[in-house]
Amino acid sequence: MIITRGLNVYPREIEELLYQYPGILETAVIGVKEETRGEVVKAIIVLKEHATVTKKEIMDYLKLHLASYKLPKIVEFVQSLPKNATGKILKKELS
Repeated sequence: MIITRGLNVYPREIEELLYQYPGILETAVIGVKEETRGEVVKAIIVLKEHATVTKKEIMDYLKLHLASYKLPKIVEFVQSLPKNATGKILKKELS
């Protein structure tokens, strides 16, 4: 759970929405420490091969489905996410 300005944000809720978006292969949502808010929401995204998705497109999509305090303040695109031997994403290794 991510606590931003005293409000609870569940990463799973945001991840499930992102997985429904065309062009997204994998995603992880984490909390990043921030002085004034406690934590901010960060979405780390791996795109499908040959997909072109922008941060603006993702944010516009999420704004339709989430309250403003749940929206990621940071969206990062990466080539792959760290995983353990069984394929589970290792969120503790992300920042």
